[in-house]
Amino acid sequence: MPDQSRKPAPRIISVANQKGGVGKTTTAINLSAGLAELGSRVLLIDLDPQGNASTGLGIGAAQRQRTTYDLLFDEAPLGDVILQTATPGVMIAPSNSDLSSADMELVSNERRSFLLHDALRQPAMEPFGFDVILIDCPPSLSLLTVNALIACHSVLVPLQAEFFALEGLSQLMLTIREIRQTANPDLRIEGIAMTMSDSRNRLSQQVEADVRAALGDLVFKTVIPRAVRISEAPSFALPVLTYDSSSRGAMAYRALSAELAARHQLLPTKAEVHG
Repeated sequence: MPDQSRKPAPRIISVANQKGGVGKTTTAINLSAGLAELGSRVLLIDLDPQGNASTGLGIGAAQRQRTTYDLLFDEAPLGDVILQTATPGVMIAPSNSDLSSADMELVSNERRSFLLHDALRQPAMEPFGFDVILIDCPPSLSLLTVNALIACHSVLVPLQAEFFALEGLSQLMLTIREIRQTANPDLRIEGIAMTMSDSRNRLSQQVEADVRAALGDLVFKTVIPRAVRISEAPSFALPVLTYDSSSRGAMAYRALSAELAARHQLLPTKAEVHG
């Protein structure tokens, strides 16, 4: 009989789009904060050599003694790598430029595509009791991104409401299909999150309409607006939910977090809330 007292394994979601500048890291940071507000324990894996998710959550370069590089290449224990952020309920495995050489170093490793998969399933993970693990992927279809796609259950794709939005998406979809056929048969698309939308711009409205027509229910109902507060928040090393809690951007990311949480029953029960 299964042990009813054991907490289910965390849901692992990659936030990926090989096109840069679409709000990928911003979405990873604010979904982490939004899910934590709803009561989830969240781990954010910064898999981007630029380390912007780490910076955006207030983890300075001096604090990154051990990083996701050590997790992947030196099999560092999870507890030596992850750090508590200033956002309650959110921990991070930080990144730095050491990851820039990852593709070259991975080529000679027989398990090169499964390093993150194995790292996130080590026994040391269980005591942390994470509900969700979000992976902020680099803006490329590199071996690091392949690691993330093999390690995760699903992929959330931030998609900017602009003319070329669907071009890069088709290549990512092909990669996901290949991963599903070869290494992770249960991989699925979590959803498409429309980002940087300007409701006053007819092009933004048309792109959103085209995406919804093409992809249907795969597209989240929530649309993230192009908003000054979202852009400002990273320079203060805060999620927009903390930086300006009542702003349009914060409300939108809360709504997106609630959509995601509802899909996977991540909202705490009344017993958990009052217990």
